[in-house]
Amino acid sequence: MNQQEITNLSVEDVKSRIADFSNQLTKMKLTHSVAPMENPIQIRNVRKTIARLNTELTKREAQA
Repeated sequence: MNQQEITNLSVEDVKSRIADFSNQLTKMKLTHSVAPMENPIQIRNVRKTIARLNTELTKREAQA
């Protein structure tokens, strides 16, 4: 997800996406620890997406 897509989401959608991506990150880390992933860069991308979502959520809570 890029920043423009994130800004178009509602607060509830942002929170649900954070939960979804967090679960996905946990599964990816576990899978990678058992057997190496074909593309471990995906872990970094998911982590950055979670950070973008958290930043947007914090920004919106500060405005309200």
